[in-house]
Amino acid sequence: MANRPLAYTLTSQKATVGKFKDKKVFRARPTGRKRVDYRSFCDEVANATTFKGAEVEAVLRLAAEIAKKHVENGDIVEYGDLGTLSPSFQSKMVEKKEDFNPRVHITKPVVKLAPSKRYFTLEGVTYERVESVKPSGEGGSSSEEESMDP
Repeated sequence: MANRPLAYTLTSQKATVGKFKDKKVFRARPTGRKRVDYRSFCDEVANATTFKGAEVEAVLRLAAEIAKKHVENGDIVEYGDLGTLSPSFQSKMVEKKEDFNPRVHITKPVVKLAPSKRYFTLEGVTYERVESVKPSGEGGSSSEEESMDP
């Protein structure tokens, strides 16, 4: 499969920090992305092997379940070429150490994936600017997104 350029639009915003503080700046934002659904992904992997899509899916699901159990126990799981899975959470602040209650002040436990730099460092990427798609009912292009060609 040949690489396509990564599509982007230019959007304006007011900078709040740095050398452009309080100035209008433009930033590239990725757009036009699509999702590869799980079954299609499994089928694509299966096409490169002697397995069927359902077998690939079953192995990936089992690996995810086992990894989740380890991460729920506080372990960091090296997930091969994908990267490393580790537990994390948010914590509310308290003024006094003795006031800290983990049931109240630790929230939103999550699993973080740190992608493998070896496999997920993108090289040979090209970019293509596309026009922003306005929701219906809004006018044409805004002056903020015009003529910012590289």
